[in-house]
Amino acid sequence: MRSLLSGLLLVWSCSGYAADFSLEDLQGKTQRLADYRGKWVLVNFWGTWCPPCLDEIPELVSLHNAHQDKDLLVIGIAIDSGSRKKVADFSKAHGISYPVVMGNRKVTAQFGDEVDVLPVSYLYNPKGELVSFQTGEVTRASVEAYIQKK
Repeated sequence: MRSLLSGLLLVWSCSGYAADFSLEDLQGKTQRLADYRGKWVLVNFWGTWCPPCLDEIPELVSLHNAHQDKDLLVIGIAIDSGSRKKVADFSKAHGISYPVVMGNRKVTAQFGDEVDVLPVSYLYNPKGELVSFQTGEVTRASVEAYIQKK
């Protein structure tokens, strides 16, 4: 089942630019979609308590580390995961190298619908357009395969 989910990215037909999200990460830096024009941006909603999310973290770390200085970055949004300190400690313990944001209703509202399943990922192309949406785990290989086709 995991290989089926991780091997697929569901393409969501979208036109135009995404709403320009603005998120403050755990280090206090503002992450804006507009700041990353020219790069792919993968926004991943996850939870410290979510087993599939935990399985996905090493894939996202690998993806981010391989591409962050070139053509893609990952932003993680922790949902219902406790205090800011708990999420920061968890992120450090799991080697999360990408920006992590504390999720709440204000944050999820910037992405449209309420997040009701984890993990869930949104992929924006270098123009800032939402081009893919997936519930369930993603892998480095599935994301790389998708962006190479585009």
